[in-house]
Amino acid sequence: MDILTPVLLGIVEGLTEYLPVSSTGHLILASALLGYDAETWAVFNVVIQLGAILAVVVLYWRTFWAVLMGMVRRDPKAWRFVRNVAVGFMPAALIGLALHSQVEALLGRADVVAMALVIGGVAILLVERFAKPGDVVGVADMPLRTVIGVGLIQCISMVPGVSRSGATILGAVSLGVERRTAAEFSFFLAIPTMLGATTLELAKNHEALTASGGVGWGSIAIGFVVSFVVAIAVIRAFVAFVGRHGFAPFGWYRIAAGALALVWLANR
Repeated sequence: MDILTPVLLGIVEGLTEYLPVSSTGHLILASALLGYDAETWAVFNVVIQLGAILAVVVLYWRTFWAVLMGMVRRDPKAWRFVRNVAVGFMPAALIGLALHSQVEALLGRADVVAMALVIGGVAILLVERFAKPGDVVGVADMPLRTVIGVGLIQCISMVPGVSRSGATILGAVSLGVERRTAAEFSFFLAIPTMLGATTLELAKNHEALTASGGVGWGSIAIGFVVSFVVAIAVIRAFVAFVGRHGFAPFGWYRIAAGALALVWLANR
């Protein structure tokens, strides 16, 4: 089994899943840059996101436990937390199921990723420049109309390279949510969103995972563990970084990375 490939892709996934730079886009570009067959590794790229999701569960287990206990006590705040995550997830679930084949067709398009990185970078800079400071603090305190808006904006991230975390975080910030809450809502929203996407991919491609010459469960296990470990470190650093510097550095990074990718793709 080739160990280096799942390790490298696991590192890329863990580094980029919760940053507003597009983990799927970086995995597609990494596959193209390193000469991997994007179609062969497409299912792997989706499934190892579970490792990054587990990192959120581990880091925020006290929050989830408090919400669970609050639901038992019928605490309205706990139930609003669950409602907001569920409502924010629904648009992506419904539209994702309806457009799954169209989205899947874009997963091997490195040129789409490169263009989306540049456009998303410009969007980040515009939101940072013109969005007013948010005053909504706490996921449970987000108004329902704001949650629905963020859920709809998340659907844009079905285009590879847009970034699910970037769309949800910037969508929330532009709708009046303060930065830390916007980031944490994006983390929590990732759990049902990526669980749904992974379950769908496993159901559709379980035979490919066991077929000879395909990416096996051993490679997926390696990618899962690596993405989990790296994501733990990234989430902790990201929340602190955003509090001090905002999102603009990620916008400039996206523009630079996308522009370099477009040049490379045009000349390879």
